[in-house]
Amino acid sequence: MPAARFSQPVFWTLSLLIALSSWRFMFGGVEQTMEFVAYHAQERRVAFFAHVGLAPVALALTPFQLSAGLRRRRPDLHRWMGRVSAVAIALSGIGGLSMAIGTNAGPVAAWGFALLAVVWVACMVMGVAQAMRGRLADHRAWMIRTAALTLAGVTLRLMLPVGPMAFGLPFDAAYPAIAWLCWIPNLIVAEWVLRREKARP
Repeated sequence: MPAARFSQPVFWTLSLLIALSSWRFMFGGVEQTMEFVAYHAQERRVAFFAHVGLAPVALALTPFQLSAGLRRRRPDLHRWMGRVSAVAIALSGIGGLSMAIGTNAGPVAAWGFALLAVVWVACMVMGVAQAMRGRLADHRAWMIRTAALTLAGVTLRLMLPVGPMAFGLPFDAAYPAIAWLCWIPNLIVAEWVLRREKARP
């Protein structure tokens, strides 16, 4: 329990801070604040701004959507926030897929980010479908997976500065591995949590 009490504030803080920092391009410009991916803004402008503009919306809403207290006290708010999050994930995921296909980071990174976009949107669609059918336990399971993939935005930014040092590689060589490691461990943890809950008497 002490670990849970510690991890929840960290989870909320990282999600909200990284979501807010992702909108820095609105004030500093894309070329100055996102130099590494600024070419996307010129080559696939709609996809780029759909991704960098709406993915932070989903990330900022994730802690609220996972809050059991909010679901109990304000179910209508939970549903409306879920709808906003679903639209943000759908549009951001499509934009992310387009960016992955057009990335200049190589095929390994392209496949990593492309699969992340596809699985992210697919998990969200499954979660929404289960909610519409009234299967709330299944809805919750799929939305936990969706949240884990949304949090790839957090793990990506944590790994970008430390990944090259951890691998002992230059940034360009480490980046393709980061494209996979920013989301696969998250999904593994989500599956572990779901299996552990299912195994409880």
